[in-house]
Amino acid sequence: MLAHNHGQLLNGSKLGRSLGVSHSTIRRYLDILRETFMVRLLPPYLANTKKRQVKAPKIYIRDSGLLHSLLGIPNLEALLAHPIVGSSWEGFAIEQVFHHSKANPRHCFFWATHTGAELDLLVEHPSGLLGFAFRRSLAKRSRSMGTTLETLGPKELNVVYPGTQSFPLGQGITARPLQDFFRPPNEGTASSDTHPE
Repeated sequence: MLAHNHGQLLNGSKLGRSLGVSHSTIRRYLDILRETFMVRLLPPYLANTKKRQVKAPKIYIRDSGLLHSLLGIPNLEALLAHPIVGSSWEGFAIEQVFHHSKANPRHCFFWATHTGAELDLLVEHPSGLLGFAFRRSLAKRSRSMGTTLETLGPKELNVVYPGTQSFPLGQGITARPLQDFFRPPNEGTASSDTHPE
């Protein structure tokens, strides 16, 4: 059930009703899965704004291979035809950014409003807020990104995609290839981690 909700807002009460168990039991199960590094709960960032903000966490299965197995996805062709492909990329990319940037999970969030503005990952850094959106394909700058810039004023807003080049997408927004996060500072060697583009 968590695999089908990968990359979505967590609704513990709905999961409990589906499984016929209490909300507290679901919370205990999730605590076990989180503490054994099976799932990641990404909390919402609540900014000082008049906008109505989403207050539920998002949930991800941390191992994309396990996610695909749970969903019965046997190969790349099946994955590319599956509705989960975008969320799968998002979860995979988030894990790479966490791992290779050594981001402290206590300072990592997502941000969303009830009107549709959303940022996949927001990192509180001593130098300012760092924002990340994860996209399998690049499109024109969205209203969501503009709202994020205006409301949160992040120091950086990066659109992470499965390409090879960094380039500006607009004022304050930069497209960055995921492989950038595989490289230690001042090194150009890419990691062997892979995910289908």
